[in-house]
Amino acid sequence: MNRNRYSDAALRVVLAGQMAVLGPAPGALAASPVTASVPSDDATAIHVLNRLTFGPSEKDLARVRRVGVSAWIEEQLRPSAAADTALATRLAPLETLQMDTAELRAKYEIPPDVRQQIQKARAERDAAEGKTSAAAPGERFEQMDAKARREEREAMVKQFPQLANLQGTPQKVVGELQAGKVLRAAYAERQLDEVMADFWFNHFNVFARKGPVEFMIGDYERGIRERAFGKFEDLLVAVAQSPAMLFYLDNWQSVDPGFSPRDLYRPQTMGGRPRPNRNPRPADSGPSGNTKQPPRRAYGINENYARELMELHTLGVDGGYTQADVVEVAKAFTGWTILGEGPGGPRRNKESRFAFAEPAHVKGDKHVLGFTIRNGGEKEGLEILHLLATHPSTAKFISRKLVQRFVADRPPQALVDRAAATFTRTGGDIREVLRTIFSSEEFLGPAYRSAKIKTPFEFVVSSVRATGAEVKNPRPLSDKIGAMGMPLYLQQPPTGYKDAAEEWVSTSSLLERMNFALDLAAGRVRGVSIDQRALNNPSATLDSVAAQLLPGGLSPKSKETLEAEAAKDGTNKAMLVGLVLGSPEFQRK
Repeated sequence: MNRNRYSDAALRVVLAGQMAVLGPAPGALAASPVTASVPSDDATAIHVLNRLTFGPSEKDLARVRRVGVSAWIEEQLRPSAAADTALATRLAPLETLQMDTAELRAKYEIPPDVRQQIQKARAERDAAEGKTSAAAPGERFEQMDAKARREEREAMVKQFPQLANLQGTPQKVVGELQAGKVLRAAYAERQLDEVMADFWFNHFNVFARKGPVEFMIGDYERGIRERAFGKFEDLLVAVAQSPAMLFYLDNWQSVDPGFSPRDLYRPQTMGGRPRPNRNPRPADSGPSGNTKQPPRRAYGINENYARELMELHTLGVDGGYTQADVVEVAKAFTGWTILGEGPGGPRRNKESRFAFAEPAHVKGDKHVLGFTIRNGGEKEGLEILHLLATHPSTAKFISRKLVQRFVADRPPQALVDRAAATFTRTGGDIREVLRTIFSSEEFLGPAYRSAKIKTPFEFVVSSVRATGAEVKNPRPLSDKIGAMGMPLYLQQPPTGYKDAAEEWVSTSSLLERMNFALDLAAGRVRGVSIDQRALNNPSATLDSVAAQLLPGGLSPKSKETLEAEAAKDGTNKAMLVGLVLGSPEFQRK
């Protein structure tokens, strides 16, 4: 197959449907607020699978047809506790996924001082050789071939013997996180679990390349997954006390401006445990017990977490808070830190768990959103989290984001209001809010079907699920997702990735998707295979391929364009599969 020829064909196909992709679904403004009974026709089943999974698979569609839409939704809302053994088998080779933060840091983290020396040595070597590199730290190593990486590693271990005990690079940890996310989305039985884990991680986004966050994300995401259907306040507290969030938004080093590291080594309580002043040792003394005091530095309040907590995590940008509220909230969270990370100086151990440092906390009452939070140490932060979790603006903001994710980019206000009422009535019960959304006429009726565009992550995974592809190595798939503009765990701003069509629809991005679809169908994606014998069936037609991959069908315009391509000499079923996966209709969900 001539790749360049079909890239031109792909461009014609996606441009032909671009206005359909960008425009609203027919009748999108005519939805009724009346709660619907749940039909079980194929069109409804396909729509529900498109929204509550990472794309319909043949197995899931058969299951919905067998038990009915309503029963299947309830299964996903309250999934069986039985282990997903098939998924566990696929995840087993990704050994770092089974490790907690402490083990990951012990086995894969390059000590900060050694990392700096390595970067300096590499920069000096490249300068001497007249080379320059635009790659970010860590990426340069990943871009090398296997032989070059082995030689680089051997040279570094010889120069820095401390590396000899490491079992791999930090890049392996992030790579396996990405691979695991792809496999879970593609093969998990409990699909809504994966959809909600992805939704909440994006809502509470952290960036893997900031300091040791890459080693903390595994524990962070497990905590999110465990609370994805529970009370929002429990999820909010878990995130606030997560080392990943504490480090990412800098709250681990937010302290009273008058704080001194020496205060940590007087008789006091930290993290809820008594710490007697026996043989006190400053934070940077290291294993030798050297009593050298940490260098003087400026300490103070950091507002990053306080601002994002209200703007992105709870109230929303128009939620009624002021800059004065941000300052007061930041004061309340001073001393919320990471044991072993700060705020008193360099790392002492690799435990990386939440701790409250009383000496670093700003004392006194705080005044937030018209309420007075009495001086109470760690309890102040918990009271503020409760205040925010139960605030009417939070009910509306979270409900709007959920309706946007599952119904439409421009959420119907009537449904947002009903979801927010459920949020308030149930004390932020996420499962009940979802049940309100999933049983609504807006969600179940025809008005908002095919109204949303798949993100690159959703597109790639739904292609795997639709074709029944066998993924032996998920890394090339995660690389493809990154090339489409959505590198997993690597969105730097705390806003996360946008869940709206305008973020993902452009001529270049749609062409990138079409080329991926053609490569997947032709077996050109390394580590991923489709049954080529079935694909090369000479009796295959566009209609038969579309029926298999796109149960909702092609539009007349897309069908006309694809039939013209299929009529050309040399077109086989693999080509048809690629064209259908790249069609505007497959981009929708």
